[in-house]
Amino acid sequence: MGGSIESWSYHALKDEDYRQQNELLEKKDALDVLKWAYETFDDELLYACSFGAEGIVLIDLISKVKPDAHIAFLDTHLHFTETYSLINEIREKYPRLTIEMVEPELSLQEQADQYGEALWGKNPDRCCGIRKKQPLERGISKYQAWLSGLRREQSPTRANINYINRDDTFKSIKVCPLIHWTWDDVWQYIETFDLPYNPLHDQGYPSIGCTKCTQPVKEGEDLRAGRWSGSGKTECGLHLNS
Repeated sequence: MGGSIESWSYHALKDEDYRQQNELLEKKDALDVLKWAYETFDDELLYACSFGAEGIVLIDLISKVKPDAHIAFLDTHLHFTETYSLINEIREKYPRLTIEMVEPELSLQEQADQYGEALWGKNPDRCCGIRKKQPLERGISKYQAWLSGLRREQSPTRANINYINRDDTFKSIKVCPLIHWTWDDVWQYIETFDLPYNPLHDQGYPSIGCTKCTQPVKEGEDLRAGRWSGSGKTECGLHLNS
């Protein structure tokens, strides 16, 4: 495949194209993958960032390749105060980045009026659909491809992701530069470059989402065990086909 936006569109690519590109990038590192992605898509590439530890690493790497990159944060209006404070820190540290707060169409009150109070407890899939999946779908639709900080080590549902992925959920191309990184790799990078991060990570929260559906994990538990604990749910729906 060539390296132009025209040749790299969701509707033009076949499975073989993804396989070939992943083989070409197989021995490359995260920075190389980001360079390829921005050379290919330029301003048509969006980073959907949750501002977790992986997100901070990826933002710093992106700043070395495209300092004026576009970043989207899914503001569900249910995030921790610490998360919003961290976003402000990142804005100050990387002033050229464009960070957009992508919001749901329904306010929390409107959601409660339509679906009842505390939808996250009764039907977390629907809540994530309204407050995360639908907003991201609107955001991604403006771009040719999007970046994600997924790592293979994070969970069984993410064990088979590649650098370049066909995203049938959002009819897009999903680029995941950190697939080979371990949790230790992430924190070594943060410490080496003295990057700001969410202080909740120091309080037993390896994975941080909304306040209603995020709990600290116990030592030895899966890194995502604190997300939707006790519900059987492991993903918000943004990454289920990759």
